[in-house]
Amino acid sequence: MLDSNFNNKVVDVDDVGVVNSLPDKVLVTSAWPYINVIPHLGNLVGSVLSADVTARYYRLKGDEVIFVSGSDEHGTPIEVEALKQGITPKELTQRNHGKVSELFQRWGASYDNYTFTENSIHKEFVQKTLLEIQQNGYIFEQQTQMLYCEHDQRFLPDRFVEGKCPHCGMEKARGDQCDLCGKLLEPTALVEPYCIICKNKPIVKSTKHWYIDLSKLAKPLSEYIEANQQLPANVKSFSLNWIKEGLKPRAVTRDVEWGISAPFKGAEGKTIYVWIDAVLGYISAAIEQSQRMGQPEKWKEFWLNSQAKTLYFVGKDNIPFHTIILPALLLASGKGYNLPWSVSATEFLQFRGQKASKSQRVGIWIDEALEMFPVDYWRFFLISTRPESKDTNFTWSIFVDKINADLNDTFGNFIHRTLSFITSKFDGTIPSPTKLEADDQAVLDAIKEKVEQVAKEIEAGWLQSAANTLISISRVGNQYLNTKEPWNIMKTDREKAGTIFYVVAQVVKAATVVAAPFMPQTAEQLWQALQLPGNVCKWSEATIPIEAGHTISKPSPFFHKVETDEAKLDEQLSEIRIKLGTLSK
Repeated sequence: MLDSNFNNKVVDVDDVGVVNSLPDKVLVTSAWPYINVIPHLGNLVGSVLSADVTARYYRLKGDEVIFVSGSDEHGTPIEVEALKQGITPKELTQRNHGKVSELFQRWGASYDNYTFTENSIHKEFVQKTLLEIQQNGYIFEQQTQMLYCEHDQRFLPDRFVEGKCPHCGMEKARGDQCDLCGKLLEPTALVEPYCIICKNKPIVKSTKHWYIDLSKLAKPLSEYIEANQQLPANVKSFSLNWIKEGLKPRAVTRDVEWGISAPFKGAEGKTIYVWIDAVLGYISAAIEQSQRMGQPEKWKEFWLNSQAKTLYFVGKDNIPFHTIILPALLLASGKGYNLPWSVSATEFLQFRGQKASKSQRVGIWIDEALEMFPVDYWRFFLISTRPESKDTNFTWSIFVDKINADLNDTFGNFIHRTLSFITSKFDGTIPSPTKLEADDQAVLDAIKEKVEQVAKEIEAGWLQSAANTLISISRVGNQYLNTKEPWNIMKTDREKAGTIFYVVAQVVKAATVVAAPFMPQTAEQLWQALQLPGNVCKWSEATIPIEAGHTISKPSPFFHKVETDEAKLDEQLSEIRIKLGTLSK
């Protein structure tokens, strides 16, 4: 009998669909990026950045969080890129893992463990798990027909072959998946296939491979997806439609040299299919982290505890690997692993209407972005425009409007003028409130509601809404100040003006805490300006008042307007590419 942990009992659901009384164990994951190239902004927002915002929120909330991912060092994209550069896959992945790990740190990704698929803990776990699945009767071997390039004398799995998609007709569909319709493919299904190395037409040749029989798992997979009320609508419908079309056996092995050696008897020379390898990394990364902590059994609290939650952040092209392939492996293992509680899948971020392409100079890469603007500008922009329900389009005008109007003029201006007035007119001391009038209390009540709203939106996976609700906190403060005009009241009634600034000081504190998951560096700077003890570490602090008499420091502007001339921004990007050497790559 299949054994898995998935708690589908909904006790209390509020108006945005968030289950109340969340458990205190939360595993947050982001899709493992292929390490053949530096990620671009679209890669970042759908997985790493979305997962980081969520992990930071749950930590602030007081839950015990493990946030894991790693560099996907295996698979054909790595081999293809290594061939192009004339180096070994290992040389390529070791170099790029170091670069990408450093860049993720600069982007503020708060991983507990960002690892890589070549580490021994991961490889041993994958081999052990696949043998267990085979022993449970879900993996079988058979002769099969595969594409073979006579010119290069090699089989052509996955990224080594391209052709037309048999389902939608898209040109340059890969041998493992079509980017346009999202269908998983086998190389032999491609129409007019060709070897990506020499461009010659391959022949069909017999070879032996090991397969996981997904058809045996169709019913439990369908039941799991149907019962999971946390799966977003786009993820749920895509996955159920995929199952309804009929699950077929999926190859576990590949005829490539680079990868984890297949552990099956008679599989010498075969390696594990990269997507089988990578999704099992969420468990092995937690195991590795537990060993680092000196608590080797700790990972079980997140993977074998039915009250724990596992949250996945991926791009829409990765949906089937996280709602079909991974759950199938977990079920077939018979270990009782938690199935994904939520899989948040973003649509694509395009650049001026085009798909990102470094060769065509389309897009912005994460190293280039940090040379142009501070990290929190980018973090806020990407989350506040996150492509949650449809593909979104990056243009400089959208970026400029978000930064200048929302971040600088609304959020930053409110905080700066509030703190500046307190330091100049009240000697940097939070004034004592006299009588809180109805409109004063209404502001405090409204802020409390918005803090709760952001929490609900993050827990529901609506990160774009959450980021924009953050800005609305400062709008409430701005509107209150503009209506009250305390700078005029100050001339005749200092105590009443003091009450107003006591109120907006509370708004600033709430905005500081709520900003922490989205803009961690800025939040810490604000916390220091408020001269509050320690650092931003508790979500509950957002609605705990700063006491009257507390002293703050003189603030500096937290944001600056950015250039509005698109041609100048393009020129700046080009200069950065010359500096980084990315134009020649």
